Amino acid sequence: MNDFSQILIRPIVSEKSYGLMEDGTYVFVVDRKATKIDVRRAVEAAFGVTVTNVNTLNRKGKSVRNRRTGQMSHRSDEKRAIVTLKQGDSINLFEN
Repeated sequence: MNDFSQILIRPIVSEKSYGLMEDGTYVFVVDRKATKIDVRRAVEAAFGVTVTNVNTLNRKGKSVRNRRTGQMSHRSDEKRAIVTLKQGDSINLFEN
């Protein structure tokens, strides 16, 4: 995978991820086929920072019931990457 815009889909915005940002750790939804090395290269190229560690996890989509018809379906599965940056580096996710 060459293009970092195809690897990094979106950042995760939650209370837990805000707490991790203070320690230089960021969470992203990434392409399900992306490896840790792909994620490292994409973050370094997109944001100009140095990555020290990448952890990935696959999350299964929740089962949900349609309110109108009562039929069961499920949300799509996703892969997340938890990226730790070098001390002093940061990413501004909320630029204008």
